Order: sequence, then C-alpha cells, then structure tokens
Amino acid sequence: MNSATSSRHAERQWVIAAPHPEREQLAQAAGIPLPLAQLLLNRGVQTAADVRAFLVPDFKALLPPEELPNALAAARRLLAASREKQKIIIYGDYDVDGVTGTAILWHTLKLAGADVGFYIPSRLEEGYGLNADAVAKLAADGTQILVTVDCGITALEEARQARALGMELIITDHHQPRAKIPDAAVTVHPTACGTSANPDLSGAGVALKIAWALAKEASGGGRVAALYRDLLLDATTFAALGLIADVVPLTGENRIIASFGLRHLKQSRNPGLRALLEVSGLTNKRSYDDYDVGFVLAPRLNAVGRMGHARLAVELFTRADAPRALEIATTLDAENRRRQEVERQIVREAEALVVEKGFHRESCRGIVLASPAWHPGVIGIVAARLVERFRRPTILIALEDGRGQGSGRSVRHFPLHEVLERCQQQLESYGGHAMAAGVRLRAEQVAGFTAAFQAEAARRLTPADLRPQVQLDDELPLCDLTAELVEQIHQMAPFGTGNPRPRLATTAVELVDAPRVVGMNGAHLQFTVRQENAYRKAIAFGAGPQAEELTQHRRLRVAFEPLINEWNGQRKVELKVIDWQPA
Repeated sequence: MNSATSSRHAERQWVIAAPHPEREQLAQAAGIPLPLAQLLLNRGVQTAADVRAFLVPDFKALLPPEELPNALAAARRLLAASREKQKIIIYGDYDVDGVTGTAILWHTLKLAGADVGFYIPSRLEEGYGLNADAVAKLAADGTQILVTVDCGITALEEARQARALGMELIITDHHQPRAKIPDAAVTVHPTACGTSANPDLSGAGVALKIAWALAKEASGGGRVAALYRDLLLDATTFAALGLIADVVPLTGENRIIASFGLRHLKQSRNPGLRALLEVSGLTNKRSYDDYDVGFVLAPRLNAVGRMGHARLAVELFTRADAPRALEIATTLDAENRRRQEVERQIVREAEALVVEKGFHRESCRGIVLASPAWHPGVIGIVAARLVERFRRPTILIALEDGRGQGSGRSVRHFPLHEVLERCQQQLESYGGHAMAAGVRLRAEQVAGFTAAFQAEAARRLTPADLRPQVQLDDELPLCDLTAELVEQIHQMAPFGTGNPRPRLATTAVELVDAPRVVGMNGAHLQFTVRQENAYRKAIAFGAGPQAEELTQHRRLRVAFEPLINEWNGQRKVELKVIDWQPA
C-alpha cells in the first residue's frame, strides 16, 4: 500500500493488489499471461474452466426462469390473462432499468395477444414507486391486472388499496425488501420470496426471466417457438441496458446477459433502439460496450425522466414506428443537453455551499444541502459529483412549496438504506440501496435531518473512510504491456460493479519530454514515458492545469487503464492516466 505525494492528488492512496499466490498456476493451466491471471484472480476467477467461462460467456449457461422465485407463477397468470383479454397495465419505474423492463414485458404480452398498456409515474410529481393516486386512477380506468416493474416491493399500503379496488397485483422488483412484503397475488423478486441463484438481477433482468417463462409456457412448456426466440433476443438487449445502467454486479449470469445483449444490439430491429443509436452517434460502431450504455445511451434515456416524463422513453421502445422513434430519440437527446446545463449550474452552487457551511472540513463527515432553486430530477447526479470531490456521503434536497425531494449517494462503510432508517423520524418517506437512495420530507425537517444524518456519519465513518483511494490490480513494467495483453484484458468486458475496468500501475518510468497541453481550453495532458527500451504514450484527461507540476517529476510511477490506439492501420498501446506519483 502506497500513499500518493503528488500535489495533483495529495490525499490519494494507491492500493495495489498483492501478487496472488496462485497466479502462476492459473496462468499455466489456462494458457494466459501472468498479468491477466492476476486480474482474473482479483475478480474471483480461480480455475481454467472459470477463465474460459468468464472470457467466453456461454448463453446456454443462463439460469432457467424457474429458478427465479415465482417467475413461472407470474408468467402463467399473465399468459392466462392475455388469453382472456383482461386489461393489464405495466407500472414501471422511470429510470433505464424500469423503462427497459417495461418494454420487455409489453412486447412479450403483446405477442401473447394481451390487452396491455403501461403507466410510468412522473419523477417530479409522483416520485418513485406505486402511489395511491395512480392506483386509484388505474382502477377507475378498468385495469384488472397491475404489474409493477422495478418497484413495488415496499408498497404495503398501495397493495392493500389495489386489492380493495378489485385489481390483481403482480409485483416484479429487485430493490431491498423490508421485513414485511406487500400482499400481492404474485411477487417475483430475487431474494424476498425465496433463494435465487442470482440475487443480483436488476428490474429488467427480472422482467426478462418472466418473459422467458411466458414464452416457454406459450410454446407448450418446452422449446421456445421461433417468434418468441426473436423477441427474447431483443429482450436480452433491453435487459443488458437495464443491468448496466442500474449498476448491479456484472458477474455470473448478469455478465452473460450483458455480453449477449450488447452483442445483439447491432442486429436489433427495434425502431427505438436504432433511433437512439442514431442520435447518439453510435450507428457506425462495429460493436458496443458498457461505456456506450453507461455514458452515452443511459443518460439520454434517464434525461427525459429527470427533465420531463419517462413515458416517452417507454413509447420509444414499444409503440413507436421508425419516424416516431426518431422524433422521440431527438427529444431525448435535446433533454440530455438541457440536463447537462442544469447539472453544471447546480454543481457550482452546491460545491460553494459545501465550503461555505464547512462541510468539507475533517470534523464533518456527511453532507446535506437543500435549495428551492434546484431541479429535483438532477440532484442525484450532482450528489454523485459531490461524493467524488469531497468523499463524503451526500444528500441533496430540492425544495418546493414547503416540501423537499432528496437524492443521495454514499461511500464505503455507510449503507444509506440503514442510515435513513435511523433518521426516519425526520423524514416522511425514504427508500433505496446502500449506495443510492431517495427521501421526501417537509422543509422544516431539513435541519433536524441534517443533524441526524451527520451524527450517523460521525458515528460510522473514520478519517480513513473519507480518504480517496485508487484501487489498482497489479504493478508491471512497460515492456509487459503488449498489444496482445491489452486485447486479452479487453476480453474481460463488459466492465462494471463486480468486474471493474482493470487499473494498473507502472514501476518507475521516466518522463521523456515536457507534457503537452491538448484539447479544448487545454483541458488534458499528453506525454510519453520510457522504461529502458520501452516507450508508451499517455493521456491524462482533465489534468491540463497540472502540466507544470508534472514536469517537475522526471521519474514517476503512473496509475492507468491500458488502451489500444488505432491510427493509419497501426495499433499501439497507450496509457489512460488515472494518477501519478513521484518515483
């Protein structure tokens, strides 16, 4: 373990994984380079068979839908309702996971002949999950079966309301259940109703399993009929988008779904997917990866829910023909640009408030900020930015008409869902995961909630928890960083939670010449490092202001992600710089 002393990130601590005692054995057994064996062992891949399964995911290794508790029961009930022409409404969440899960079930039920529609609550007006007004409205509109997607597992009162109004409720969700689950006709959840071999499915992943089970039942219980096979290929792509965007672990079965879903994205005939790729500038890519989803497609899908209404995103993937899909996708793209502008403004204001209130000082270990000027659809993203900068769990609250809607992000050792339970006397409602959560409260509760939240942070977090760390997989000389090795490392994609993008450290290298400032407004640094006869170019994004500081260190160590740059038919290994230290 080494501490960075560079003024660029004076507090960053490098944590380099120790050489794994079994890496030579695994490298030999699997026929892979030693550094790749280290990377895989760091991710729990321990045998040659595991290596093959990880690097070449097998679609046949997907767990049958029957292994997801109650998936088959939900499929059978929905298939029967489809044949009986009962009115089915899919009630989906407004994020990417909910949107894609809703699209999966809508297409499946349509193919089964169902009378099916969808309802997506407004993030700004209704908030997350089932709400009483929507349940009453849907019942009045003649809904007979209400199916939740990516929500509902904590909706105790709403479930009772739905039953009292004569609706049959089917809950499909993956969020953290509480001690008691709602009284629904069927509840499909990876952990709430029994043990699943994959407890980490997202909402769209749960929808995929139900769609698969329904396809099997509709095909006579055995081999899935051809028309359903085509549908399930697109459903796998939708599930991949939901899995990656929802930041669930991309390991085991989730890795298989994500890998095959990304692979099929290029072949999908869904007008909405094709229009979204077009407006995102991705149409001509040969293949797609987790970056394309997480940083290009997902922000556009989420933006319309944050700034307007996510039903447009569901329409994009369901009812829209090609012209309408392009129209919607263009709207999503414009909303994403507007979201970015609003986000930048709130970030500036929030960062200034943190300093003004002294929340950045060592004596304060949690951040709670509120403002009537903030857009409630964007504060979650801004909270993540503040966590990244100040390394403290953060809740931002948008105030309007005496009420507040908040969104939070956390750090290690500070599970938000547990913390909010301890603070619930200062809240009207709350929900979420360990690392992300939402709250609702009255304006007069903000001060009390801030005090309670910061008290929990002081009790649970140490100064070490607030110190930013750079987690690195291995340390290696430049000569080991070959194009062949980097190509094999890229086979580990898609990357995400549970399978982070590999990060490495060099041993001591020399700065060949002065770094060049590149990019708009000199935002980035480009330089070359040498170690004996090995030379590698490096790019440090966002490090332009540190050019002079870097020049002072002729010998240094570099933390980086390995890249292959293709130019004029040549393929060269480069370093995407994360951090550096004087050697």
